[in-house]
Amino acid sequence: MTDHDKMLKLSRRTLLTGAAGAATLAVAPQLRAPAIAQKAPLKVGLMLPYTGTYAKLGKYIDDGFRLYVEQKGGKLGGREIVFVQVDDESKPEAATDNMNRLVGREKADVVVGTVHSGVAMAMVKVARDTKTLMIIPNAGANDATGPLCAPNIFRTSFSNWQTTYPMGKVMFDAGIKKVATITWRYTAGAEMVSAFAENYKKLGGNVVEDLTLPFPEVEFQALITRIATLKPDAVFSFFAGGGAVKFVKDYAASGLNKSIPLYGAGFLTDGTIPAQGEAANGIKTTLHYADNLDHPANVAFLKAFKDKTGNVGDIYAVQGYDAGALLDIGLSAVGGDAAARDKMIAAMGAAKIDSPRGPLSFNKAHNPIQNIYLREVRNGRNEMISIAQANVDDPARGCKIS
Repeated sequence: MTDHDKMLKLSRRTLLTGAAGAATLAVAPQLRAPAIAQKAPLKVGLMLPYTGTYAKLGKYIDDGFRLYVEQKGGKLGGREIVFVQVDDESKPEAATDNMNRLVGREKADVVVGTVHSGVAMAMVKVARDTKTLMIIPNAGANDATGPLCAPNIFRTSFSNWQTTYPMGKVMFDAGIKKVATITWRYTAGAEMVSAFAENYKKLGGNVVEDLTLPFPEVEFQALITRIATLKPDAVFSFFAGGGAVKFVKDYAASGLNKSIPLYGAGFLTDGTIPAQGEAANGIKTTLHYADNLDHPANVAFLKAFKDKTGNVGDIYAVQGYDAGALLDIGLSAVGGDAAARDKMIAAMGAAKIDSPRGPLSFNKAHNPIQNIYLREVRNGRNEMISIAQANVDDPARGCKIS
């Protein structure tokens, strides 16, 4: 039996136990059959990486979503929520089968996932074909809210373009005229570097070389040596999870951080600083969250997340939390009746969320409109320096939703 099957078997046992309890309540004689159907639990499929390089990210998204549901008494829009989860292991080759299992065999009403962009794109295709409601709590693949956008697909995270486009202006305005880029050779890396370069080159900056290695390899030494040879004014990078930890430590160990400043997409240092230690100090990144945002929604979220998990919340937890908030808005608009899809989807598209990250709304492609912050690693945190660009709206290139 595979790990996937074991997890699903466990999840089904949990669901059956929960369903039996719900059924005991549902047979009260004063309830009519339509009311029983109306209040049946809504099944949320969580398809996330619970093992591998992105395991911590998947856990924090899961914890954030469950925290929101718990704060609502285990119900969203009056519907009891039950979960079935699948470990996608960040493997695109298994993604279609895993998604079909959730939608077909497990009959999930909503699917929340995932982290890896390649896995997410396979999920999006199944969601489009089956018209399953899907909320993406991390993966930023541009096409998900671009050419493959659909009314039933939402994102509570970001597009890859959105998080790094503002960094082009930040670095150019800082007087950096010559940059080398480095990332993994896969969708997220290519798109984040491309968005940075689009803005940076438009302003007159020069990208001297794009350095890549296959995902999820972490043997960086040859590329770091190449950076030393190129002698750029700075380096722009995208890595996340365990790979980000090793890259930042290797870069500092080489001594280059003292002469060639390291910049990046925010995932380079989000959730990774404790493992990176002093090597992360001074790194500047752009992202839709900063650890020291002091508005009430973030203060309350961080306290609640710490109380629930014992961990300090980060952007991954926020994105999971906001996925719960978005689903709640949709279900509340239809009195919990998820079959009223058009009204539910319209309410989600018009949602305005007081998110821990700041104001959160959605464009026609269902991608977030949000502030992108410039942060610097100080005191073991990603501290906000400024708003790099306010209310950033992804151009949704290729999206046909009117």
